[in-house]
Amino acid sequence: MSENIVIEKNKDYIIDIIGMGYEGEGVGKLNNFTIFVQGALIGETVKVKIVKVAKNYAYGKLLDIIKQSFHRREPICSIYKRCGGCQMQHMSYEAQLQFKTERVKEVIARIGKLKDVTVHPVIGMEEPYRYRNKVQLPVGKVNGEVQIGFYAPRSHDIVNMETCYIQDKIADKVISLTKEWIIKYNIETYDENEDDGNIRHIMVRRGFKTKEVMVVIVTRQDKLPYYEEFVDLITKNIQGIKSIIQNVNHKKTNVILGEKNKTLWGSDVITDYIGKFKFNISPLSFFQVNPVQTEVLYNKALEYAGLSGNETVFDAYCGTGTISLFLSQKAKKVYGVEIVPQAIEDAKKNALQNNVDNVEFLTGESEKVIPELIEKGIKAQVVVVDPPRKGCERSLLEAIANMVPERIVYVSCDAATLARDLGILQELNYKTIEVQPVDNFPQTAHVECVVLITKK
Repeated sequence: MSENIVIEKNKDYIIDIIGMGYEGEGVGKLNNFTIFVQGALIGETVKVKIVKVAKNYAYGKLLDIIKQSFHRREPICSIYKRCGGCQMQHMSYEAQLQFKTERVKEVIARIGKLKDVTVHPVIGMEEPYRYRNKVQLPVGKVNGEVQIGFYAPRSHDIVNMETCYIQDKIADKVISLTKEWIIKYNIETYDENEDDGNIRHIMVRRGFKTKEVMVVIVTRQDKLPYYEEFVDLITKNIQGIKSIIQNVNHKKTNVILGEKNKTLWGSDVITDYIGKFKFNISPLSFFQVNPVQTEVLYNKALEYAGLSGNETVFDAYCGTGTISLFLSQKAKKVYGVEIVPQAIEDAKKNALQNNVDNVEFLTGESEKVIPELIEKGIKAQVVVVDPPRKGCERSLLEAIANMVPERIVYVSCDAATLARDLGILQELNYKTIEVQPVDNFPQTAHVECVVLITKK
């Protein structure tokens, strides 16, 4: 290719894929100009149509694979390319794990500016399908036909779905029955453009160890016509059904659940276990969606905490207390801190239900509550942080470092913000020793990590 080639929109080009982007897309170059191609793999030569051109990069649509990667697989899902729920079904599972390991190494070096950190290979799943215990799907009509499925990428167009290979099989059956009921009784579905209609979403939760099933139907109106018929259909056809709930959400919003729940049949909650601990799960409860890998993640966090039974532990961003309870097995005392009052109420109930009495849960921002605990003379030898995707506030990391704990264990759902925070902790005299990525979300680009950090 000549040196002065200019990349133009709507033109076709042949490029070699030399890397992988953050979302698992292929990355190629023409004259040092970066082109991102969804669905292309490292080592492939591909023909692409340029669909967007920015100053330093472009996006290409994959037209043809001229030279194919050894790791290319035929996606098992018929709507894989349209749906957007998975990004990596076209890649062997071995290659997915390799991509995630390399991604973690790359951001720790580039964003965190850290060297000599051991990044272990990602711990994968024996069965990387059907792992999710919760699905929530929008309900609507397209050309007069009832559609239940995921939104297509970067849109609110529902891609109709009959089976989802990363969800529990029972969810497929509930979706099919719900559609049958809507059609039979001509129930109004929600139209978000007009903010009109009634049935907005259907949510299915399942306890993997208890096999208990909860079905939540989210409505715009308080009244749910023919709900007895819905209850009858679900209870007769869904094995393990324990709870059928109507959640009312009046607002014009992207938030799926409203605050009001009405139990139509059965229990207000279902239960499930992570390790030996039992948890109540309500429609609004946060509960990890892959309980198998969550147990792997939490056991690793417990191992990195290195507890002997004499330590005080702070668990920042503790949620419903899942990690706190795991830590309580080997700690003298655990303080869990979380900003969401409902989560703290759930955490207290979870501790009570599991007869754990060496945990105390506090409501508030971790970056304010933890310095207050320190001022009262309560100091922790070990601190565990499990922040949301945006990572930790710098003020929290500084407060933790000022307390000089022996160890910090960082549980992360976003490698980039993790790397940034590890860089900050390095400045604050803490050294990142090792990182264990865990594949909680096979077929997608997401990766969880647990990290051991010690005083320099």
